[in-house]
Amino acid sequence: MLHYYALFLLIMNSLGFLTMWLDKRAARKGLRRSPEASLMAIALLCGCFGSYLGMRLCRHKTRHKLFSVGLPILMLIHTAVFVYTCLYFLS
Repeated sequence: MLHYYALFLLIMNSLGFLTMWLDKRAARKGLRRSPEASLMAIALLCGCFGSYLGMRLCRHKTRHKLFSVGLPILMLIHTAVFVYTCLYFLS
């Protein structure tokens, strides 16, 4: 069961990074952008580490408080959930 959870986290964080990168690319080219709600929804669904990495590396959404403050808070919450889940399944 823990393997599936780790795979889910890997997929969601990769998706989080990819959506931040694609949205930044669309912004530079003047193309249609992803809604902020979609970017945050991916972060809420366990993609916050990838989204944060994408935000920092691509320098995207760094001035928006929702992302610059919200993503680190989500990271703390998701870390606590991950530790609890690991302790539950490994004990």
